[in-house]
Amino acid sequence: MSLYHYRDRISEVLNKIWSTQAENIARAAAIMAESIAGGGLVHLFGSGHSVIPVLDIFPRYGSFPGFRPMMDARLMWTNVLGSGGTQGLLWLERREGYAPLLFENEPIRSGDVMLVFSHGGLNAVVIEVAMEAARRGLRTVAVTSMDNQRRRAATHSSGKKLSEVAELVIDNCVPAQDSLVSIEGWKPPVAAGSTVAIVTIAMALVAQVADELARRGLKPPVFVSPNVPGIPPDNNHQVYAAYERSLKR
Repeated sequence: MSLYHYRDRISEVLNKIWSTQAENIARAAAIMAESIAGGGLVHLFGSGHSVIPVLDIFPRYGSFPGFRPMMDARLMWTNVLGSGGTQGLLWLERREGYAPLLFENEPIRSGDVMLVFSHGGLNAVVIEVAMEAARRGLRTVAVTSMDNQRRRAATHSSGKKLSEVAELVIDNCVPAQDSLVSIEGWKPPVAAGSTVAIVTIAMALVAQVADELARRGLKPPVFVSPNVPGIPPDNNHQVYAAYERSLKR
């Protein structure tokens, strides 16, 4: 049954992440914790489906201020066709020159970190976000498919791919085509693997950054579900207040 085929394939992906990428995840977490401990921010960016880990890192129960989603509604989807649909999104994320506009009026400063998610790692917007971040003095981390990076030629005018412009790269260990399950009689495979992979990496980063901050004696307020017993009623207000302060550094 194909559902078990997916289970087996995604388990292979996750096992490969733990066996080959744990060191890079730990290195990235150390870079992020250093920035947060110094009053900086870890900015999170992705377009298309790669916005999912950005949404899931913060604000999210089990996370904490220091992470900051950098989102643009035009690089997400609220529809399938028409306004807010995927056709416009796919067109825009390939356009060179758009990414620097995303930095306007944003609390982005030298010493911060930019974490960029992109399975393909070839579209202009993710490459230029990483390039612009580095130009502004940020450290850059990319989560991408190195299989895709190896198989595909660069499409950006710089001749660069995301893995070539980021300081540190975490491989999501998902094959270039992303989909993992072959169906008899169907030519293309189905059932994507990158979302499970990148959200797993994202949560591993959250956990390890928390560990690094705790070693430094820091205790940022954690966003917690109000359904958890014993949590003070103002806990999440403290999270919002701490996040607001971080934007006003």
